[in-house]
Amino acid sequence: MLLKVFDDKASLGAAAAQQAAAAIRRAILDKGEARVIAATAASQFEFLNALTAAPDIDWRHIELFHLDEYIGLPITHPGSFRKMLMEQLVQKTGISRYYLLDGDAPDPSTVVRQVGARLASAPIDIAFLGIGENGHIAFNDPPADFTTDEPYLIVDLDEACRRQQVGEAWFSDVSQVPKQAISMSAQQILKAKEILAVVPDRRKAQAIKACLQGEISPMAPASILRRHGNATLYLDKNSASLLDPALQNALTRDFQAIVGVTV
Repeated sequence: MLLKVFDDKASLGAAAAQQAAAAIRRAILDKGEARVIAATAASQFEFLNALTAAPDIDWRHIELFHLDEYIGLPITHPGSFRKMLMEQLVQKTGISRYYLLDGDAPDPSTVVRQVGARLASAPIDIAFLGIGENGHIAFNDPPADFTTDEPYLIVDLDEACRRQQVGEAWFSDVSQVPKQAISMSAQQILKAKEILAVVPDRRKAQAIKACLQGEISPMAPASILRRHGNATLYLDKNSASLLDPALQNALTRDFQAIVGVTV
């Protein structure tokens, strides 16, 4: 696992977008297409803006999936991740092969099966992630299921997760936040050839500390990323503010030695 710390969200997003664009171009060059998983949340705005402006990406050759969606929330709601995916990525690029998690469908379990089967049909080239204030990846809240091999799950959202959505102004009150969601599983995320996690803001600092300096544990779901051999974590100074100084100032190549983990 690699660590990169930047002064602010803008420089973080620009640097992460350069790495993401290179991975997409490489996959298209090597095999004619890139299969991509995208995170859609407030923490991803700067990154996705920079990525959609990157030159020399043939978006017609991209197959796109997203991480999670609330159950029972229409696509017209400001907090819908389908809405964000369409506005932040699909409509800006003209991607035509994308698979929405319709959490408002009459039977969400059918969506889980159908989109999951498509997702698992071939390897994913790169996955873009965020990390929640409670340490979740996708909607795998603690204690996360680290064992299931299912591509997508129907999960219960914990109180901290639901309050984060209110804090980000997608909902006016926690009672309005759905209690369940469709989420990509932790094991499915780890199957991506490359993982790029974009995590700015001081409100994420405690989660970053728990995930990087504690045990790899379902109680700190993002800690499982340390088991991936090609994951890069992009932080700004705010989200990195509680890390051990040696870790915070580490060069990319010696991250593993400082954290003391193997991948």
